[in-house]
Amino acid sequence: MQRVRLSSEQALVHKLGDSQMTLSPKFRFAVIQSSLLSPSLELELSLRGEPLIPGLPDDVALNCLLRLPVESHAACRAVCKRWHLLLRNKEQFFTRRKESGLKDPWLFVFAFHKCTGKIQWQVLDLTHYSWHTIPAMPCKDKVCPHGFRCVSIPRDGSLFVCGGMVSDVDCPLDLVLKYEMQKNRWTVMNKMIAARSFFASGVIDGMIYVAGGSSSDLFELDSAEVLDPVKGSWRPIANMGTNMAAYDAAVLDGKFLVTEGWLWPFFVSPRGQVYDPKTDNWESMPVGLREGWTGSSVVVYGHLFVVSELERMKLKVYNSNTDSWETIEGPPLPEQICKPFAVNACDSTIYVVGRNLHLAVGRITMLSTSEKKLSFKVKWHVVDGPELFSDLTPSSSQVLFA
Repeated sequence: MQRVRLSSEQALVHKLGDSQMTLSPKFRFAVIQSSLLSPSLELELSLRGEPLIPGLPDDVALNCLLRLPVESHAACRAVCKRWHLLLRNKEQFFTRRKESGLKDPWLFVFAFHKCTGKIQWQVLDLTHYSWHTIPAMPCKDKVCPHGFRCVSIPRDGSLFVCGGMVSDVDCPLDLVLKYEMQKNRWTVMNKMIAARSFFASGVIDGMIYVAGGSSSDLFELDSAEVLDPVKGSWRPIANMGTNMAAYDAAVLDGKFLVTEGWLWPFFVSPRGQVYDPKTDNWESMPVGLREGWTGSSVVVYGHLFVVSELERMKLKVYNSNTDSWETIEGPPLPEQICKPFAVNACDSTIYVVGRNLHLAVGRITMLSTSEKKLSFKVKWHVVDGPELFSDLTPSSSQVLFA
């Protein structure tokens, strides 16, 4: 089994950028705007004959510099004035990367300290396998980490944190926060229509859907709503038809799948609902799909995969033609990855974060997809988390591009 380790010559955790907000009273913060590079100053330096890299045209040199790993920026700023101007703040750097069409995946892990319960985000550069920190969420109260729901719009570099629950009083929240990778800061969005925790969430065509969960009176909800991130407004959608707290959810074939999952002991078959945004209608989930959904799911190659949490089983994939689950080729999840898991995917790769933020990277290969039997193969390698993450437990993970 291949292992990927961090270089001992590097700091294990790097600050992605200077915090651009200060926490004040509950759920409020002040944003400090960063200054961008002055085009006139850059032009002046260019006209003086000071190239970004001697011997290279500036467009070629810029393409090279925009590929520098973030952890090397501090040292590189000392090279010359133009490098300093380019690399002095992350908002400018990621803006220039976006303009140049450069995008690399980053894994954002929402974690909590197992003793204190303090929440935090840790970010792994999936290209250079270096860890970074981002500004803390403006959340003052002690909250239940599992009550939040996190979704992302990866290609936009946007992350959303919705709902949650104040731990001491079991009070669900209607909070909605947005993190933008390009700006490295949080903003407060319009609140959800209903406060909820332990609910389902998903993104379809850039719209954020939430459904079910626990309400302020601790009863399960049947309501659902959708956020237009561009307009910043929520609107209700059709009720689920059943009151349900969600265990897991996925978006498959343009539909929103919600399952409450198995509860021990297995006296009652789990419920599941499927929402079609085209018809604004919910329907019951097929029996085989909901009964075999025994873990955390991701969608790869347009198919639903599950990393089972009941026992150390192999990865399995759902076959909609037979309403059954098929075990795929390859070893089970590596033993270093301990529950609880946080699972996400990017293209044909699955990322499973376990306790202490050890990461299993699973490369999925599609062998064949006949109507009767799906054929895939997985190959795992492990990225050990730094020692200072030894008391951290993941609650959610999201992939963003920047």
